[in-house]
Amino acid sequence: MKRLLPLLALAALISTLAACGGGGGSSDSTSTSAASSVPNPLVYCVDTTYPPAESIVNGSAAGYDIDIANAIAKQLGSTAQIKTTGFTVIIPALLHKKCDAIISSMTITPDRAKQVHFSPYVDVGAFLMVKKGNPSKVTDLASLSGKSAAVESSTTELDGLNAENKILDKQGKPQITIKSYPADTSAAAAIQAGKVDAYFADAPPVLYYIRTTHGKFQTAGEQLETAPEGIATRKGDPLGLKINNAIQALYLNGTMKTILAKWQASQFALKNK
Repeated sequence: MKRLLPLLALAALISTLAACGGGGGSSDSTSTSAASSVPNPLVYCVDTTYPPAESIVNGSAAGYDIDIANAIAKQLGSTAQIKTTGFTVIIPALLHKKCDAIISSMTITPDRAKQVHFSPYVDVGAFLMVKKGNPSKVTDLASLSGKSAAVESSTTELDGLNAENKILDKQGKPQITIKSYPADTSAAAAIQAGKVDAYFADAPPVLYYIRTTHGKFQTAGEQLETAPEGIATRKGDPLGLKINNAIQALYLNGTMKTILAKWQASQFALKNK
């Protein structure tokens, strides 16, 4: 979670991650021979309010991130354990060793990369979602001037709305009324209840809600810039390299694309895999 990262900063960051993350034939093995240094279970912190990537279905965590977490653990000779964690505290939870890794639709940003190591695994854009017919005439963030938007707390979408408000303030235009929620499901519920003009989130949940509400909502304007999301581990933890290599193996053997297809998320696969 989630978006609006300056493209030049992103390019530099991903170049650094690629250099640090391995990927050549000589990189650390993901076979069971390396499993002795992999926690069992491999505990993931996950904000389970972001379908179709991660949510609670019939009492259990489900989604493509959950399936990917399990597949990575299996690749590393371990098993996965999902620990539901609010997004506002998810990085501190990792740093305080409440889990071994984070898999939670987390956009890689320079600020976050100062705190944790990232292994990129999908590329995701963001959308504004509005009522069918777009009665509020929303086309982009600037068009939300004088209108209201729902968003999850601690996300880059929230950062984007706050940044837009600074621009509107300098232009002497009405601010966006931002309603942030600790759970993204609550932000989505706000637009479904007619409490806001728009809902702002990553493309996967926006497209999910459009599908599952049977035509009551639509996207507004173009998809905002695409950026990689990553699985986070503590800096200096060798688990980060192992997860990076496991991701590459899952792309090579087709498992990653099978998982994404299952959740109608094939378009978010890394393009160079």
